[in-house]
Amino acid sequence: MSLLETNLAEDPAVYKTLLESTRAIPWKIDWATMRFAYIGPQIGELLGWEPSSWVTVEDWASRIHEEDRQRVVDFCVSQSIAGIDHEADYRALSRSGEYVWIRDVVHVVRNEDGTVDSLIGFMFDISERKKTEEELVLLQKELEEMSFKDGLTGVANRRRFDFVMELEWTNARRNRQPLSLIMLDIDYFKQYNDHYGHLRGDQCLKEVAAILLQSARRARDFLARFGGEEFVLILPETDGKAATKVAERCREMLANAQIPHEESLIDQVLTASIGVSTVVPCLGDDMRAFIETVDRRLYKAKQKGRDRIVAGD
Repeated sequence: MSLLETNLAEDPAVYKTLLESTRAIPWKIDWATMRFAYIGPQIGELLGWEPSSWVTVEDWASRIHEEDRQRVVDFCVSQSIAGIDHEADYRALSRSGEYVWIRDVVHVVRNEDGTVDSLIGFMFDISERKKTEEELVLLQKELEEMSFKDGLTGVANRRRFDFVMELEWTNARRNRQPLSLIMLDIDYFKQYNDHYGHLRGDQCLKEVAAILLQSARRARDFLARFGGEEFVLILPETDGKAATKVAERCREMLANAQIPHEESLIDQVLTASIGVSTVVPCLGDDMRAFIETVDRRLYKAKQKGRDRIVAGD
């Protein structure tokens, strides 16, 4: 035994002084009575509760946030019975009514016959750590959203489209439901950019995206910028007739917006060419081939003079 250990054993007051000089909050619970044998005075500084108010484990449990209580109590009891040292994070109620994030680190003291004698532990204030973790989670979420969002128009990007299209294709095949796809291309957009400038061109794309978002009225209707001046609409559980009506609505709303386009070869306002296709996918069908079909119909709309919808071959 070292000199320090000898001194601590001979003078418990020294040991107590060391415990109470730390920022961590030491405590001990007698297992047989489920009563606190000791809790450090630091508890008053952290939570505002006097040490004398920590009498039984019920005092501890009642001061755990109701959303954390059952999980933490069940976990700590089961681990203690099994004789396993453990730790738990939870929100503890302060006397002022606010909550503080606590990490409880627990050591199980056992009798010679293996039964539990007592629990000894330390409570740590981890509020700042939790705050940092939450900020990092929010930042990660924002970064993920940015990676799936078109930076200019704010609608979904091609990467997000690929993910959602795969998901809806699988759902349609499993449930034997129709899946429709609309592909829209702004007519003579290069001439628009050349005439009005790229800043106006960017604003035009934003306006078109906003119009198309209004035309996608159901919760699962999905709009994405496919690339350049092309947009796509995924319409789950939508047959060909209904999909064509949505395409007509897109075209009508775009016409009603009356966005000037003096360099258009077909009108003085902005127009669009649209391809539409519908499928009830079966096992073995190729999703990419379906997308290519819609793209071909869009190209055919352009060949036929633009400012029109092609929904069939």
